[in-house]
Amino acid sequence: MRSILVYADQTEETPARLETALSLARTADAVREAVKRDDEFAEELAQRLRGEDVPFDVLRGEEEPVDAMTEASLLSDVIVLSRGCEFAGQLAMDGKAPILVVDQDRPLITPVNCVAVAWDGSHEAAVALRGALPLLRLAESVHVLTVGDKAGVFPPLDAVQYLSRHGVKAEIDSLTRVGSIEETLAAAVSRLQAALLVMGAFGHSRLREFLLGGVTRYFLDLKDGPSLLFAH
Repeated sequence: MRSILVYADQTEETPARLETALSLARTADAVREAVKRDDEFAEELAQRLRGEDVPFDVLRGEEEPVDAMTEASLLSDVIVLSRGCEFAGQLAMDGKAPILVVDQDRPLITPVNCVAVAWDGSHEAAVALRGALPLLRLAESVHVLTVGDKAGVFPPLDAVQYLSRHGVKAEIDSLTRVGSIEETLAAAVSRLQAALLVMGAFGHSRLREFLLGGVTRYFLDLKDGPSLLFAH
């Protein structure tokens, strides 16, 4: 609201109407200033990317971040977020692309020397594996990690065979559970010095304020942990 008409007379109601109009005007000014800052930031991003050797587009959205990124993910191969992002879980449910989470001050540099795949035979794990395929093709080594005897819908051999059809040689590491599943996986990832962990994303709530399950949440919160690619 930029053009505001106020009825002013000599009654005691006029001050309230004037204050309302002033508030509306200030809000409009604040919105204009916010849009200006967004425009300047978008141009800064574009200026930086123009110096790189990759094509790009800077997309602007007026919606909430999850809604805007969900829509944009329909024609995206991966969504990159920082560790600690508060809407990672919600975007995993709503988005249409796998999510790659990296440390706030440590980018993932590809090709990756070693990639670990946390495999429990679930549909979520299979979706994450397919989403990670471009990165797995470039990796020097790929390890499919299983904990315990639970095979799930897809046994680990299915994952290895799928990867082999795409020219990816992977090894199966059957881990003996020591402590929790996440601690067992973390120890294996550390031993392998894997820079990237691929896994399915699980949640125990269907509400929009979605919280990821224990194993995924553990690695999202793990300081100095590997980058994480997950999908629901």
